[in-house]
Amino acid sequence: MQNGSGKEILVVEDEPRIAKLISDGLIAAGLKVRVCGDGEEALQLTTAHKFAAAVLDIMLPGRDGLSVLRELRKRSDGLPVILLTARGGLEDRLTGLDAGADDYLTKPFSVEELVARLRALWRRVEGKAPVVRQHEDVTLDLVTHKVVRAGQPVELTGREYDLLELLMRSPGRVFTRTELCEQVWDYHFDPGTNVVDVCIQRLRRKLDDGHDEKLIRTVRGVGYSLKAG
Repeated sequence: MQNGSGKEILVVEDEPRIAKLISDGLIAAGLKVRVCGDGEEALQLTTAHKFAAAVLDIMLPGRDGLSVLRELRKRSDGLPVILLTARGGLEDRLTGLDAGADDYLTKPFSVEELVARLRALWRRVEGKAPVVRQHEDVTLDLVTHKVVRAGQPVELTGREYDLLELLMRSPGRVFTRTELCEQVWDYHFDPGTNVVDVCIQRLRRKLDDGHDEKLIRTVRGVGYSLKAG
């Protein structure tokens, strides 16, 4: 690993097997690793040592990961934090992002993806990657989660934000309902559900109403896309 080689990562995970898997993968990528399985110990370690990032499991004995994260942000600790969440833990994910997490991974995950996420975090911290997505007259802030269109704030729910952020990654690309359901809601698509369509309707109403240019497009029989620039 070239980007981040030699940096020390704090892994906070109480499941020994998972902790070892993460640790071995990060070490193989050229990183140093400190492992602990307790929230209080994690806070003590972050006080005594300077880490390049923390990989923080939400479900910890005693003081859980969200409590640790809130305490870090309360003391204005800018430590980059990637949260580990259980599959389907959408509420945990949204709560974690609101509490100040920089990113999240849903179990099970590959260590290769974790390393890639860490690299992306460091690029953002070092100013080498944008923290704002811009498309047409829409601005989406990846840090504050604020969305603005034509200078006016757009108030979105967590799911609406995630849906827009996904669409803004690839303007013009048509995302199927299956892709949207799996990437935004973290579960396999049920042909009988209209959850994607309902969320798209709400997002379209908030983002497009009152504007001549409609950005969210429906591709009949396929899915949805954001108008290409």
